[in-house]
Amino acid sequence: MEVGAEGFARRLPRLRRRILRAAFVALDTEFTGLHSTSLQNNEPSLFDSPVERYVKARQSVQRFTLVQLGLAIFSKENSNKYVVHSYNFFLFPSTLGIRDVEFTLSASSIKFLSHYGFDYNKFLKDGIPYMNEVQEKILRQRLLAGTWKVCSTSNADRDVLKKAIDEVTSWIAAAKEEDTMILQDLNGYHVLEVQLVLRQALENVWTEPLGDKKVMVKKVSPEHRRLLENSSYDHCQKKLILLSARGFTNLFQILVKAKKPLVGHNMFMDLMHLHDKFYRPLPESYEEFKRNIHNLFPVIIDTKTVTKSVQKKCLFPRVSSLLEVYGVLCSSNLNPKGPPCPVIALASSCSRYAEKKSPHEAGYDAFLCGSVLLMSAHLLLCRSTDDAVEADPSFSQYLTVLAEHVNKVNFIRGGVSSINFSGEDAPCRHPPPLIVHVRGWPGLNERQIYQEFKAHCRFDVRRLSKNQFILLSNQYKQLVLRDYRHHPHLQVSVYRHWRHSPSVNCLLQISGVVALWSLLAFALGGTSSC
Repeated sequence: MEVGAEGFARRLPRLRRRILRAAFVALDTEFTGLHSTSLQNNEPSLFDSPVERYVKARQSVQRFTLVQLGLAIFSKENSNKYVVHSYNFFLFPSTLGIRDVEFTLSASSIKFLSHYGFDYNKFLKDGIPYMNEVQEKILRQRLLAGTWKVCSTSNADRDVLKKAIDEVTSWIAAAKEEDTMILQDLNGYHVLEVQLVLRQALENVWTEPLGDKKVMVKKVSPEHRRLLENSSYDHCQKKLILLSARGFTNLFQILVKAKKPLVGHNMFMDLMHLHDKFYRPLPESYEEFKRNIHNLFPVIIDTKTVTKSVQKKCLFPRVSSLLEVYGVLCSSNLNPKGPPCPVIALASSCSRYAEKKSPHEAGYDAFLCGSVLLMSAHLLLCRSTDDAVEADPSFSQYLTVLAEHVNKVNFIRGGVSSINFSGEDAPCRHPPPLIVHVRGWPGLNERQIYQEFKAHCRFDVRRLSKNQFILLSNQYKQLVLRDYRHHPHLQVSVYRHWRHSPSVNCLLQISGVVALWSLLAFALGGTSSC
């Protein structure tokens, strides 16, 4: 089900009820970019510690924005069956009462989403507004002080507002008190913005939204206007303006209060965007970010870490994408003796996903995440005991068998295998680094070293000294050492910290000098005493 600004408010109560009844919710997001190339050394690297990666990712998250958020709500029925309501929410930063939001577009990301059919018109024209706590505080203060304004900077927005004002000012000159007129074809947030602008400009008008993109304008006396403003029928009360401007943040807060298990796939960047866009600007401290996320969502499950475990424990082919994992779990008979996996049934409003694959559509990917979680958890439960598994396992049983993966989010190409949001991060086990000694090849840089070795394996390269480079990979073949044994300019060996580290070498040199001076002093002292 696709949801934009036009229909979001009326769907919010039903969304709340479904979330409160859910066993868990799965989430996926799409952004205007992933890694900012305008920032130096911002690409992820195997050399990154979690803190270093967080600093890099934080800079990118602050530059890009969300365009779509997918939410799949999984509800357990009486039988061994889960019903899924999956939603696509188109998002656009709030333009009401706060400093105009700027964000960056990555050409490759835009092209990627366009290839998979993303509708940018819905993002731009009907995106649900949102704001974080800092932005909300600014708007609240301006509403109380009466200094709010609409940040409608596009020509299209200005044209809509100008047309509405022109129509009303032309009409009101000849209108009598209690006369009304109707403004039509107002999309999404224009319904609120037009009312606010008209009320601010004209003291003898009253406005009411009629639905179906219409606003009623009535000519009233200033006294009558003041009475209406203080009534419960005013659709532009400050609290309602705030509710409208917060938009999707209202649903985010429902998710936070519900404390349902939150499921995603490679969800580190998803969580960073959730924090930055709907909660608070990302803190500088990595540990503070982890604490905040854990307080917001005490139970997080990344299906990437789960499926890694399934691949090790079961005869599971190595596949990379979420759609491929889902396909393998659906088609393979990985558990011939155990009870069948739960039935996963899409609600009628989401039946399109049962008929057609829609990869990289956020609602579809969220549906895949939740489905992969259930099938993987069922498989692990059946493999965890020799006793017969009951035909209708509860979701709490699945959580028990998933306990080692809870709150551990996959860390792509880095110094740890996963980020532990409820404890210490576990180090990653890479093959030992290689060191390259360069002789007779002046001016060689990291990029050239990468090009030289990429045919053998995907290495990350870091300069150690003027003529030395370290190579790090998830895996490499010993052929690399053999093939470069007699290379005229490059000597490759296994890196040994005590032997190759500049700091260790410096310390050894200083120790050697100190020892030599001590020996000389001893020798000279002994000679003088003789």
